[in-house]
Amino acid sequence: MIEILATGPLATVQDLGRESLAALGVPRSGAFDRGSLRLANRLVGNTEDAAAVEVTLGGLAVRLHDAATVALTGAACGGLAWSAAVSLPAATTITLAPPRTGLRSYLAVRGGLTVDPVLGSRSTDTLSGLGPDPLRPGDRIDVGTASSPVVGETGATDMRLRPLRVDPGPRTDWFAGDPLADLVRARWTVRGDSDRVGVRLDGPALVRTHDGELPSEPTLPGALQVPPDGRPIVLGPDGPVTGGYPVVGVVRDLDALAQLRPGDPVRFAR
Repeated sequence: MIEILATGPLATVQDLGRESLAALGVPRSGAFDRGSLRLANRLVGNTEDAAAVEVTLGGLAVRLHDAATVALTGAACGGLAWSAAVSLPAATTITLAPPRTGLRSYLAVRGGLTVDPVLGSRSTDTLSGLGPDPLRPGDRIDVGTASSPVVGETGATDMRLRPLRVDPGPRTDWFAGDPLADLVRARWTVRGDSDRVGVRLDGPALVRTHDGELPSEPTLPGALQVPPDGRPIVLGPDGPVTGGYPVVGVVRDLDALAQLRPGDPVRFAR
């Protein structure tokens, strides 16, 4: 069992999310940086889809009620070795400092976190409210068992990318000129109101040639929607499954997007 002592700005339980339920109106949710979650689980001998803690901008403190093997990936935080399996005795307290770069870190515990699954996933969905509530001080979470060996230290590196790769979306005809070329040429900045639902960008407005909005269409994580003010929003894992803003492109590099913090510059490449 682990006990939450402090959460920082936001800490949630995440696995790989709720796949194949969009037709029922259920977002995918799950870890924003899926590669980092998979790595953390491999390091401690879990299956890649085991539930772990997604930590936003550090500040997490947990107490181990039992001896445990843990691993931290994603944004590197002071307080625990990065990208390595670490075995710790019972009653150990882990306190994560804010990372110098990046935004989201993943703390995996050997055996995985065993909160009750909802629709096949243990992930917290901040938009729909499905899954466990965001973590709070005093929460106690049981840990399961794992049969695979601990991997130990790896040669993992910071995988944040510049620029982010983007494919054309279904509504490029809603914009003047070549909107993807405009998107690639422009300098963008992550806005402070970004979250797991969507990463909002500041920069020159993309010029729409149609008034009004579309009837709602299917969307997915990575969809680059453009509201009437012309400033793009890249949907995250908790984003809605339909939307009426035209989608000008689809971002491939969601793991890198997950590590962008407010004020960070963003570049795109076709």
